[in-house]
Amino acid sequence: MQNENVDVVAIIPARYDSNRFPGKPLAKICGKPMIQHVVERARNVDLLSRVVVATDDQRIADCVTSFGGEYVMTRPDHVSGTDRLAEAAELVGISEHDVVVNIQGDQPLFPAEVIEQVARPILDDPALPMSTLIYKIVRNEEIYDPNHVKTVFDRDNHALYFSRAPIPFQRHPEEDISPTYYRHLGLYAYKKGFLLTFVSLPEGEWERFEKLEQLRALEYGYKIKVILTDHDSIEVDTPEELKRVEEYLLQGNS
Repeated sequence: MQNENVDVVAIIPARYDSNRFPGKPLAKICGKPMIQHVVERARNVDLLSRVVVATDDQRIADCVTSFGGEYVMTRPDHVSGTDRLAEAAELVGISEHDVVVNIQGDQPLFPAEVIEQVARPILDDPALPMSTLIYKIVRNEEIYDPNHVKTVFDRDNHALYFSRAPIPFQRHPEEDISPTYYRHLGLYAYKKGFLLTFVSLPEGEWERFEKLEQLRALEYGYKIKVILTDHDSIEVDTPEELKRVEEYLLQGNS
C-alpha cells in the first residue's frame, strides 16, 4: 500500500531546441500541441498528485499556461534531461522521500498503466533509488538498432547493464534456442533524494561510451529495478513520426 506521506509527482522535461525536430513540444497533433497531449494523459493517472512541465523556453511555458497546465522554468544550459528533471524537482518543492516520475514529452500516447508500473516498486520498497520499464523485443531489427537500448538483469529484476549493442550475445547462433532480448523504455521513477544524488555524480566511464545516463547509477553501485511491461509507447523524434501518431489517433485509437 502506498505511504500516505509520499507523493508521486510527474515531471515532463520539454525543450524547444532539437536537432532533428525544433519546436517539437508545440507541434500539433489533431489540433493540440504535443505537450498538451502528454500533460492531459498524465492528469488522468490517479496515482499522480501533480503534473509539471519543466522547460527553458517561454513559448512552451506560454503554451502550457494556455491549457491550464503547470510549469517550472529551468536553466537553458543543462547537459541532459535528467539534470533538468533534478532542478525542476527542487523548484516544485517536494520532499526527498517523494517519487518523481520522468515522463518523456515526446510520447503523447503513453498508456496510463505504465505510470503505476514504474512508480510502484519505489512505493513498495523505500530503499529502492530508481526504476524503469522494459519491453520484450518482438521485431528483430530492434535488436541490432543502436537507437533501441537493450538490457540484461538479474533474477530480482535489477539491471545488470544497458547497451546499444545486442545483449546478450549468442555465441552459437546455430543453437535451437535463441535468447530473449529486452528493450529499455525511457520512462523512469526516482526517489527525489536519489535524483539529486544522481546528478551530482561524475560521468561514468560506460556512460561516456554508450551515451546512456542510467549506466552512471550502475557504475556507482546503485540498483535500478526493471519492470517488464506489455505496453509499448510511440516516441516522436521526427515530423514523419508525428504524422503517424496523428493518423493513429484519427483512426479512433486512444
